[in-house]
Amino acid sequence: MSAPAGPILVQKFGGSSVANAERVRAVARRIVGVHRQGYRVVVVVSAQGDTTDELLAKAREIAADPPRRELDMLLATGEQISIALLAMAIHGLGEPVISLTGPQSGIYTDDMHTKARIRRIEPARILRELEAGNIVIVAGFQGQNSHEDVTTLGRGGSDTTAVALAAALGAQVCEIYTDVDGVYTADPRVVPEARKLPSISYGEMLEMAHLGAVVLQPRSVEVAAQYGVQIHVRSSFNHHLGTIVKEDAGRMEKEMVVTGVAHDMNCAKVVLMGVPDRPGVAHRVFAALAAEGVNVDMIVQTTRATDVTDLLFTVGSDDLERAVATSKAVCQELGAAGVHTETGVGKVSIVGAGMASNPGVAARMFEALAAEGINIQVISTSEIKISCLIARDRVADAVRAVHRAFALDQPQTAAASEPGQPGQALSGSRIPESA
Repeated sequence: MSAPAGPILVQKFGGSSVANAERVRAVARRIVGVHRQGYRVVVVVSAQGDTTDELLAKAREIAADPPRRELDMLLATGEQISIALLAMAIHGLGEPVISLTGPQSGIYTDDMHTKARIRRIEPARILRELEAGNIVIVAGFQGQNSHEDVTTLGRGGSDTTAVALAAALGAQVCEIYTDVDGVYTADPRVVPEARKLPSISYGEMLEMAHLGAVVLQPRSVEVAAQYGVQIHVRSSFNHHLGTIVKEDAGRMEKEMVVTGVAHDMNCAKVVLMGVPDRPGVAHRVFAALAAEGVNVDMIVQTTRATDVTDLLFTVGSDDLERAVATSKAVCQELGAAGVHTETGVGKVSIVGAGMASNPGVAARMFEALAAEGINIQVISTSEIKISCLIARDRVADAVRAVHRAFALDQPQTAAASEPGQPGQALSGSRIPESA
């Protein structure tokens, strides 16, 4: 069989898409259909279903705080199971196929185990396999560091693998297949009347992803924006058009002031009490957290009439243990009073590129929350988002109230562009440090 000479297409299938044998076979049929149209296909696959969580649970049966290097060795096996099974299914349909791990695919990362970032991609092996006519199945979520150790990219890392490969290969488009039809104005499980967006800008999608919309990993959007890779988010269970993530169309005025509402239940609040109020203290605290790989979100420093202050910040629940241990060590060094934590919180945010030039957006959001009797603990803003930290048990009420307040169930007037337009190819194969 001669090798296809058509464009390269990168597809990514999430864990729910390959959760069992029937779904693996369905994904195989979809891939084979595209390959037979003449595309050179590279497929990135996540671990099946809840495999990653199950592997984490096994690790914690053995050790309360397992070494991160060994965690990566363990967690990387989930994707390797998926790629082998999918390759077997495609082979059974009569198409040439090969599965490759992240290291075999030329994906090189930094040394931060469990949260590694892609430094570069050397796709020579993938290109050779495509030239030979093979469908190439790549294990998402993993790569190798400078010590030739396996690393993993953190939750949702397969999205970043797929977009980074699309950029390095100059792919026509990166299709992200998931269990939803696209990106919605809110989580449709919380807001049944939420509307699917035909398209969304990189900037808006990046904020939505950072703020709790789990459709895409934020780092994948960063890479897509830098290299002009269009992402088509769509369902693996039907053939409907999904949502195109792309450069903003540059319309003179945005039709929608607010594009969507995001929420995040994976939050915890940390307060460093009685911290000395002097220059350099905030740097000491947050440099220590960064060194431990802890991502900090909202930050508020209170003002007192004394020479001490309270420093509040939020982190993801997964980072709480490390954040507390690090904060306690820094507090002891600084002579601070102590560390207080709260886990019963969640974050509700609105996102929209039209917010910057429209006054009164914040007031309308706060009015909607007040009407529901929801107290705001912390507020954080940027040009295109407003986030409120509230009690976790009121998050769903807040999302519905804010969605109603901005009439997000009403359709946009702007038409979506057709998916599948080629993204900007890389001049080389390096991926930016932000990947």
